Amino acid sequence: MARTNRRNFLTGAAAAGAGLSAKKLEAAGTVPTGEDYYAKLGVPTIINAAGTYTALTASIMPPPVQAAVARAAKHPVRLHDLQKAAGEYIAKRLQCEAALVTDGAASALTLGTAACMTLGDRRAVRRIPIDLSGLKTEVIVQKSHRYGYDHALLNCGIKFVEVETLRDYEAAFNEHTVMAHFFNAAEGGQISREDWIRVAHQHKVPCFNDAAADVPPIANLWNYTKMGFDLVTFSGGKGIRGPQNAGLLLGRADLIAAAVQNNSPNSDTIGRGMKVSKEQIVGMVAALDWFLTQTDAGMETEFRRRADRIAAQLKGIPTLESSVAIPTVPANVVPHLLIRYDQKRVKISPAAVAKELRQGTPSIELNPLTGAKPGAGLPNDENTIVVGVWMLQPGEDLIVARRLREVLTKAAGA
Repeated sequence: MARTNRRNFLTGAAAAGAGLSAKKLEAAGTVPTGEDYYAKLGVPTIINAAGTYTALTASIMPPPVQAAVARAAKHPVRLHDLQKAAGEYIAKRLQCEAALVTDGAASALTLGTAACMTLGDRRAVRRIPIDLSGLKTEVIVQKSHRYGYDHALLNCGIKFVEVETLRDYEAAFNEHTVMAHFFNAAEGGQISREDWIRVAHQHKVPCFNDAAADVPPIANLWNYTKMGFDLVTFSGGKGIRGPQNAGLLLGRADLIAAAVQNNSPNSDTIGRGMKVSKEQIVGMVAALDWFLTQTDAGMETEFRRRADRIAAQLKGIPTLESSVAIPTVPANVVPHLLIRYDQKRVKISPAAVAKELRQGTPSIELNPLTGAKPGAGLPNDENTIVVGVWMLQPGEDLIVARRLREVLTKAAGA
């Protein structure tokens, strides 16, 4: 059932995206079928009621993007020509000086850091991260902005210098400072984006903003470069709905050019293993074209509609209450459904509900904040089921609602 619903969505979305009927698309061969290798390999598909998490293969590319990737796969090109043309096109569309399609946002972090360290010096490109003599290697970061992607910067051989107050920050710059790094979705930190940029630029040091998961809103794709960040990265496979292993590095033309020198297909570089294929590049461009036809209001309306449909199916379960919340941090700023109930009446924990749905058929993944402490800017707690509705395909909201009702009703003894 889930697979049928997903196929219907893909066909209908392709028609909407290209202005064609589903039948015409099928007749034109733009909805490829191919062998079901998930089934052949014994890998079960899931319903993603969590969000754009890498471990869940992030988002599903819209049909026009899938079609563009399939077409790009049919012909070889000169990779340098494609990267250059794609970068120029993306930079124009996103109102920045220059752009580079990367092997995910983590790759962009590495390449951007390498760019700031090497600044076009080809000898330095070959030497990092082993021989750092003569190179600036200190990256200033707010202590609360240390996170699970530190390693992407550390790969270059840098050393973090942690600060907490604006006074700390102003005093941290010296002749070894190469970059100031900002985690856009951090839930703490005393120093604003504007002050982060201002102080760094007073010292002629570039600022890097990791905004990987921070669209929608759509305008974030140009807000941060216009604000003054010298480099900004976004994940291609999250809200933009491009290939999962694609990313964007946006910013100053000289730094993007330096990042290119550190990147594949150039040999003997830190980015050689971060290979970007022709399919990734075309998919990233196609995804941006698709994403820029959307509106924030239109997306939010649809996501709220899905949340409301699920909530409506759960009415009558003892003590159950639901609400819709949007994270207060810049990441994943889309409606999420929050479900709470009295566990003395409905005798199952949210974490156990998540396990039941994961082990059922079809397998459903709820948001990992289910049954967890508050995080990601949501007002959840250990007694909350969190349903991420934005990656659901048409019809899947009702499947999620049915399974939730089955599990919760059984636990209530009704």
